[in-house]
Amino acid sequence: MTDTAEQTASAAERAASPQGDAGALREPVLSARRVIVKVGSSSVSGENAGQIEPLVDALAALHARGVEVVLVSSGAIATAIPFLELHGRPTDLATQQAAAAVGQNVLMWRYQTSLDRYDILAGQVLLTAGDLENATPRGNAQRAMERLLGLRILPIVNENDTVATHEIRFGDNDRLAALVAELVDADLLVLLSDVDALYTRPPQEPGAERIDVVAADDDLSTVELGDIGAAGVGTGGAGTKIQAAKFAAGSGTPVILTSTANVARALAGEVVGTWFDAAPRAVRD
Repeated sequence: MTDTAEQTASAAERAASPQGDAGALREPVLSARRVIVKVGSSSVSGENAGQIEPLVDALAALHARGVEVVLVSSGAIATAIPFLELHGRPTDLATQQAAAAVGQNVLMWRYQTSLDRYDILAGQVLLTAGDLENATPRGNAQRAMERLLGLRILPIVNENDTVATHEIRFGDNDRLAALVAELVDADLLVLLSDVDALYTRPPQEPGAERIDVVAADDDLSTVELGDIGAAGVGTGGAGTKIQAAKFAAGSGTPVILTSTANVARALAGEVVGTWFDAAPRAVRD
C-alpha cells in the first residue's frame, strides 16, 4: 500500500473511531487563550440572521473566561440583498462591491447590538489578500489585531469586498480565517458551516461516514464532497474548508469543523464536528 493510500485509509478508519479517542484531542480547546471562529454567509444572513445571537452567546462565554476571541464573518453581500431589493447574490463586480458596503454596515450593527448584552465592544477589521501577502501591510494588520485584543475588544474580520477585485481577493473567508489564525498565532480555529462535520461523502448519501479526526498528514483527496456546505449565498463550501483547515493545522493551529448550531458545544470542548490535529509548531522568532 502506498503512503497516500495508507493516509486515506487511516482517515476513513477514524471516521468510526470511539468518541473517547477523539475527546482526548479536545483538551487544547479548554486551554486555548486565543481562538478564531469563522462563520459563513448562510449562517448569519437572510432567514438565519437569528443565529447571530446564539453565536455571540458562545463567543461571550469565551470572552468571560479571559480568552481572546476573533470572529471572521462572511455575510456582508448576502445581508444587503433584501435592502437593495436584489433577487439573489449579484454576479457583477460593481454591484457586489456596493452590496458589500451596505451589508457590512448592517452586519456590524447586528453583531454590536448583540454584543451590547455583554458589554463587549467589537472592532471592524476589513482585509484584502494584498494586506496579508505583503510585509508592510501584514505587519500593520498584525499590530492592529494585537492591540485590539490587548484592549479586550472583539475583532470582527471580513474581506474588504468593496475594494477587492476578482484578481486580488481571498476567494472565501475560510482561507482568510486560516491566514488570520497564522497572523495572530491562534491556539484554535473553528470553522462553522451548515454541516455538523466532515463526511466521507455527502451526508445525505447512503454509506456516508462521519470523520471524527484528521491527522496532520492525512490525505483527504478521495473524500467525495459533492455540494455539501455550499449554500449559494457565499463563496465557500466543504472543499475550501478542508483546504483552510489543512493549512491552519499544518501551521500548528488545531481546527474544529462543525455546524453553527454546534458552536457553543465545540467551544466548551465537547466532541462535535471534525477535529484536525495540528502539526508541531515551527520555532518562531
